[in-house]
Amino acid sequence: METFAALGQGLFVAIQPINLLYALIGVTLGTAVGVLPGIGPALTVALLLPITFKLDPAGSLIMFAGIYYGGMYGGSTTSILLNTPGESASIITALEGNKMARAGRGGPALATAAIGSFVAGTIATLCLALIAPWVVRVAISFGPADYFALMVLAFVTVSAAFGDSALKGIAALFIGLTLGLVGIDLQTGQARLTFGIPDLLDGIEVTTLAVALFAFGETLSVAAAGSRGDEKIEPVRGSLWMTLEDWRRSWKPWLRGTALGFPIGAMPAGGAEVPTFLSYTLEKRLTKKPEEFGKGAIG
Repeated sequence: METFAALGQGLFVAIQPINLLYALIGVTLGTAVGVLPGIGPALTVALLLPITFKLDPAGSLIMFAGIYYGGMYGGSTTSILLNTPGESASIITALEGNKMARAGRGGPALATAAIGSFVAGTIATLCLALIAPWVVRVAISFGPADYFALMVLAFVTVSAAFGDSALKGIAALFIGLTLGLVGIDLQTGQARLTFGIPDLLDGIEVTTLAVALFAFGETLSVAAAGSRGDEKIEPVRGSLWMTLEDWRRSWKPWLRGTALGFPIGAMPAGGAEVPTFLSYTLEKRLTKKPEEFGKGAIG
């Protein structure tokens, strides 16, 4: 009961008009900055930190939350419209969402990304508030074997997410693992694969690599096409909002994604990338229209 009382008190504070205004300002600013390619939610919060200096603690936290979620949605916007993920967790969004935008269905793609994020975030927040003591115990009990199992899960998930060729998935996995070794080892302090270049001592950021691969490839594709490229602007077809069929196909993936993302995200070093790829792989296996995946599947 104490948990529900605390949640009720927090909700009462959050729905005050001034705090709702702070949330609106935070979401608007976070989305505006988050749509810039390569700027994820963490960097968005860091850039907009000074605007909260004069606020009270509750208002500052509410605005931070708005900035963070706005930055997250901004990353989805660039993934869908520009095929350039703002952070590593938006890679899957770029794979399917950009195909939908090119087919004239950018509106439903943006809508399902926003609604799915809201549904998952709300459910996960409530679950975390209810089982926080048990989550803390699990986090403290994590040992080397648990971290190794989590890494194996991440490797298997990522290698199985792309295409039907296991060889390509494993090859991409080892290339990524090799790039992840670049930098200073946290345990020994030894430099690995830096080749005497000081700029490589900090390693290669996942976000930088993901944005570079997508944006650089898109730039080369446009440049190679030159005057031969088709510059026709694709009109939006149908409704800008989600149809009943879109809702029918989306609500189950939202719930399944929440069920996968919450426990993995609550784990130490779980992150958002592993459940994202795992959810994509699961939906490919459960869908009744597997031929749509890779061509703009909404769910």
